[in-house]
Amino acid sequence: MTAARALVLAACAVACGGGFTAADRRSVEAVLERQREAWNSGDLDGYMDGYARSSALVFTSGGSIRRGWDEARAAYHRRYGADRAGMGQLAFEIIDVTPVGADGAVVLGRWRLTGTPQAGGGVFSVVLARGDGGWRIVHDHTSSDPETK
Repeated sequence: MTAARALVLAACAVACGGGFTAADRRSVEAVLERQREAWNSGDLDGYMDGYARSSALVFTSGGSIRRGWDEARAAYHRRYGADRAGMGQLAFEIIDVTPVGADGAVVLGRWRLTGTPQAGGGVFSVVLARGDGGWRIVHDHTSSDPETK
């Protein structure tokens, strides 16, 4: 095999998810599990630790686009408060984890929130990137199921 062909194959492996291991998948899933545990303990800051603490964070829900960790945290705080009483109980169902190169992943799943006036459920897709602090969510798109009458 020529050096040029080996380089092309290596680049394709990285672009197509090569280098993303089963341990990486478990680490990505663990980010969401830590978020669930923090939420259910009424620990908003612990929940927010799953997000990249960056102005580049993108969070979309309810027809709004929020940019930055501070804005996302403020939106959560306004809607749910920062204690167990207002936050309720959160559950996730992870449907799929798709690698994006060796240091990225897209998680598709469902969420369900109970025990709060803001109870509901829906779907989410989050993009995680591996950085110096480990895996963090850099883009979150969350939608709610249609209300039933």
